Amino acid sequence: MVIRLPSGREYSAQVEKENRWLPMLAPFLPLEVPRPLALGEPTAEYPWKWSVYHWIDGQTAAADRITDMRDFATRLAAFLIALHGIDTTGGPAPGAHNFHRGGSLAVYDAETRGAITVLEDDIDAARARRTWESALEGKWSIAPVWVHGDISQGNLLLVNGRLSAVLDFGLIAIGDPACDLSIAWTLFRGESRCLFRQMLAVDEQTWARGRAWTLWKALIVAAKLAQTNAAEMQEPLQVIRNVLAEGPGR
Repeated sequence: MVIRLPSGREYSAQVEKENRWLPMLAPFLPLEVPRPLALGEPTAEYPWKWSVYHWIDGQTAAADRITDMRDFATRLAAFLIALHGIDTTGGPAPGAHNFHRGGSLAVYDAETRGAITVLEDDIDAARARRTWESALEGKWSIAPVWVHGDISQGNLLLVNGRLSAVLDFGLIAIGDPACDLSIAWTLFRGESRCLFRQMLAVDEQTWARGRAWTLWKALIVAAKLAQTNAAEMQEPLQVIRNVLAEGPGR
């Protein structure tokens, strides 16, 4: 088993969401997901709810552990297609509980512009602003779908080099699926990125918002590290370069 203990109040609602929604979502998904076993109550020693799940075997996804990137992209796209197709009745709208994943990018407009200013000497700031502003013009105009909210390598497990499980549904909500596309720029390259997009049949505006979600996260991480750790800063800077290489004004 594994125990999840939220490290702060802002994460405390996530375990309750997982306990409520994962049993409903799991039967419709083609990969293994966490199975809640118990929900713990707050005490004087620990102030928030916590949870127990069954253990899922596997290795965290990394480029050098994935045996076939095309297969990985295909399996992940199939998972997202299934997730985005599940009935959303009663699902939670985006908000503070999931850091607005599935909601409007405009929530992070000031934060993004501030990070671009901090990184003026490290990135193509003009292109970053164009990429961000172009994405703000688009909106998800059809019915909301389930979104995972954090499709990242740390939440994907491999068995024998193949994608086998998806973890951490604390940011789930129903809304715009663009936030689930970030791995296209953090992991995929060239052919695997194209295959991922083709399978999901993503329109240009949604793809642009996916780029913007990726850009926002990489910008704020890089801006924070700019003052503390120049070596670790290189990873988010590479993500920014990946995004801008495809964005407006390329």
